[in-house]
This record gives sequence, structure tokens and C-alpha cells, in this order.
Amino acid sequence: MDQETPDATPEVATEQFVPETTAIDSSEEARKLAVLEAIVYVTDEPLTAVQIAGALGQPVEEVRLMLQRLSSEYNKADHGLMIREIAGGYKMATKPEHHEAVRAFVKNLNPPMKLSLAALETLAVIAYKQPITGPEIMEIRGVQGAGVLKTLLDRKLITTAGRKSVVGKPILYKTTKEFLVQFGLKDLNELPSLKEFEELRRLAFSDDEEREIPEKAPEKEPPPEEQPENDPPSDEPPISDPPVHPEQEPQPNE
Repeated sequence: MDQETPDATPEVATEQFVPETTAIDSSEEARKLAVLEAIVYVTDEPLTAVQIAGALGQPVEEVRLMLQRLSSEYNKADHGLMIREIAGGYKMATKPEHHEAVRAFVKNLNPPMKLSLAALETLAVIAYKQPITGPEIMEIRGVQGAGVLKTLLDRKLITTAGRKSVVGKPILYKTTKEFLVQFGLKDLNELPSLKEFEELRRLAFSDDEEREIPEKAPEKEPPPEEQPENDPPSDEPPISDPPVHPEQEPQPNE
């Protein structure tokens, strides 16, 4: 009889598991590099590795390694910026080979826009109440504002939006695309609420007042009152009444 050969033990397919910790570590490392990049970008002064480590809550040596990785990434030709080590710290700057192009671009830039407090108040009223007429703006602000409206029109922050169907048909005003660009807004829906706006305005005024109020000089003590000077002592003997002798005394009448 033929002996039956035992069946071969079936191979059990083993699944290869990729440890999740590797993906988590990679994601966490990318997050740290992104935060580091933002910190170096946003500051004007060079930051030391110690300062960055304190902000990130990471060891200094780990921060130095991340800075090296970030610097290597920015040194590639497809980046116009670089991370330079300046005065013992790290700062983001344009690459030298692009200086001429950047300089020519900056020369053509318009100067930064500066608005008076009256212009900012009027612009805020228009932004929140648009379309709105000049008399309605004056009623809200309580002051005349024809000159301010002209300034905002010249700066292309507001434009006309037809006329209101009331007596006199006053001109309506609204904000422009340039207004959104200057204030970094996607659309008018990104405007802060009136409550938030008032809070920001209050904080801005309080900061200005703190800067404008000079420090009080220490009060000077009033000078002591002058005491009347006594007459200096005289060397002459004091004048006294002449002595009366007995024989000179008047006799009573008999």
C-alpha cells in the first residue's frame, strides 16, 4: 500500500503592518517645520536658536537641526527667499541674485496709504451702512464730511452708487475693490461685526492715549517761607529812662 503523504501545511499569509507612529512622527515634524518657518518669516529682527526653542518648547539642538533643514530647502533654485544667519540669529531675506528685480519692483510701488481719523470713521460708516448718502453719514458722525468724502473718492476706496429716491436725490456711496485690497479682505462678509469693530476702535484709542499722555514730572516741593529777618544786634546800649533824683522830685503843694 502506498503510504499517504501528509498534506503540506498551508502557508498563512502574514499581513505587513506599517507602524502608525512613523506617519504621526512625519506629520508632527512637518508641523514643527511649518511653525518654525512662520516664526522666522514674521519677525523683523534675527532670532536666535534659543529664542525659537523657547517659543516652540523644543530642545535647542533639535531647533538647530530644523533650521538647517529649512535653510537647505530655501537654498533650492525655485525659492526667491533664503534663511540667513545674521548677528547670531536667523532671518529670512531675498536672495542676492534677485536684488535688482526686487529693487526695480519696489521703486514702482505706491507709498503706504495713510488716512486721518475722520477719514477712517467715514470709511467705516460707509463700509457697514452702504449704500449710504452724504447727509446720512453726517447724521451718524455729527460733523460735516464733504472734504473727507472727496479724499476717499480720490484714494479710490469708495465710489458712487447712484442716487437715493428721496427729495433732493442725494448721491449714494459704497466701498470699492481697492478697499478690499487695502484692508486684506476677501469680501465684505469678512468685515468684523460692529461689536468687534467698536472693541478694536476702543483698544486703538486707548493705546494712542497711553502713547500721547506724557509722564507727569515729579512735583517740586514749595520753597520754604522766608522768615522775617530780625534786626541785627546793635553795639549801642539800650536807651533807658533818665533816673529821677529825690531832690528833683516835685513837692506836693501845701
